[in-house]
Amino acid sequence: MSKLASTFRPLLLIPILFFATELTCPDFLGAGLGIMLVSGAEVVNLGSKTHSENLFVVNKELAPDGFQRSTVLVGSSAYDGVFPGPLITGTKGDRFKLNVTDLLTDSTMARSTSIHWHGLFQKTTNYADGVSFVSQCPIVANHSFMYDFQVPDQAGTYWYHSHLSVQYCDGLRGPIVIYDPLDPHRLLYDVDDESTVITISDWYHDTSYELIAKRAALAADATLINGKGRYAGGPNVPLEVINVEYGKRYRFRLISMSCGVDHGFSIDGHNLTIIEVDGVNTQPLTVNYIQLYAAQRYSVVLHANQKPDVYRVRALPTSGVGAANFTNSVNSGILRYKTAPGPADREPTTSQQTDIVALDENDLRPLELPGAPGKPYPGGADLVLNLTMGFGVAPGASAPAFFMNNVTYVSPKVPVLLQILSGKQRAQDLLPSGSVYTLPRNKVIEINLFGGDAIGGPHPFHLHGHAFDVVKTSSSSNYNFVNPVRRDVTLVNQNGQTTIRFVTDNPGPWFLHCHIDPHLEAGLAVVLAEDTRDTKAVDPVPNGWQNLCPIYDSLTSDQLP
Repeated sequence: MSKLASTFRPLLLIPILFFATELTCPDFLGAGLGIMLVSGAEVVNLGSKTHSENLFVVNKELAPDGFQRSTVLVGSSAYDGVFPGPLITGTKGDRFKLNVTDLLTDSTMARSTSIHWHGLFQKTTNYADGVSFVSQCPIVANHSFMYDFQVPDQAGTYWYHSHLSVQYCDGLRGPIVIYDPLDPHRLLYDVDDESTVITISDWYHDTSYELIAKRAALAADATLINGKGRYAGGPNVPLEVINVEYGKRYRFRLISMSCGVDHGFSIDGHNLTIIEVDGVNTQPLTVNYIQLYAAQRYSVVLHANQKPDVYRVRALPTSGVGAANFTNSVNSGILRYKTAPGPADREPTTSQQTDIVALDENDLRPLELPGAPGKPYPGGADLVLNLTMGFGVAPGASAPAFFMNNVTYVSPKVPVLLQILSGKQRAQDLLPSGSVYTLPRNKVIEINLFGGDAIGGPHPFHLHGHAFDVVKTSSSSNYNFVNPVRRDVTLVNQNGQTTIRFVTDNPGPWFLHCHIDPHLEAGLAVVLAEDTRDTKAVDPVPNGWQNLCPIYDSLTSDQLP
């Protein structure tokens, strides 16, 4: 795979003419520059413009940090669940047919599942968005479901994860990269392949159900970089090694696959030039430290121009074990130059830069079509929606929960999409009551997210089906309507205000929620039902989707969830 990858990406400039003229791609470039499912350095499949793949969700004993536990993983066969999940790649304009088979058996964790393809808009395929009880019923054990969708106009760095309860905390998460042969930044880097994908994950020795039962703030046992890491007091298991060659420029695709904890990311002695945020190309911005929150992604260019050696890759969590140190190389990986002296297993002794240049979200600018929709002042939209977050124990409740406009989100028994397809179109008719907001089509929407007394922040909020312009970030009192950052995950602070704008050009019910998964489980979410009148015509559903709910509803209580 290494040899194929090293030749594949530099040839991007060659197939541009073939994509532009729709001629047949030369044989030496492969069949359509299609999908690769990769586990480590092994090619599982190299497909064409339509990517038909099988993904199997399985339980597996795993010890990525040296502590063995049962997990929920995904793999390309029934026997090879991996963490992180197989890398899924394709090219802008491709179609994906991903058949997911649930083979889960461990009753200490959820045995049903669904998979969300984070950041992909799913235009005309809302049913494939993968959110349990919003766009589908879960896939139950020993059953399959085909996610069939196109990516017509997106390229960048994405990921996938379970979207049932807090299941992805148990391991079901993996990266997605959509390449663009006409990438406007392609002259800024030399290497962009599976070896330059960097996933950052929090890892827990408890199962997700045990985490929820504790009703406490998340405290990760380990930080995993590309699935490898150590826990405090644990064995010296191998760390992730990222290999570079002196003089080359690498496009590292940095993905937070965190269940909730955020990480301070840096690489000793090296600058990081940001060129993409959450699938949106940005004007190049050079920093050396990025605070990476759950579900956020960045493409950064690293120029390997330092003395050939081994350098520490740092991903320091803000909570959990080792939150303030790198003792015994916890929270660490290794950047290794090809000609670095010493033994191959030598670990870094480098120090973090003292002149920290940290990313400020307010400094990010979209490269293409900058500017928020609507008029350039607060409230200058067709519809303004105010959502105030809260936390507490509701009257009659036994446990604290989160609120959005005084309502705790509780998953309905019937998916919101199915309710709409069955004829319900008004917010007051849609369940869960008080948590669904209907939006008209082709209008500019402004949402003011007020942090209120919602503890445990900052809260990384994600909107499905869209990227949005952050006209007021959580860290600024100023508005920017001219060239605000455009992304799909942004922060909301307790007692603060974040304001976003987008256009309702994608009919269907879309989830807006905190991406700290236990916060979502505790109710920090709403559904934005976009153009309910036309959803049935715009988002047709396949027969397999219609079978999901009857099968799920037939489960006995001891088979749930």
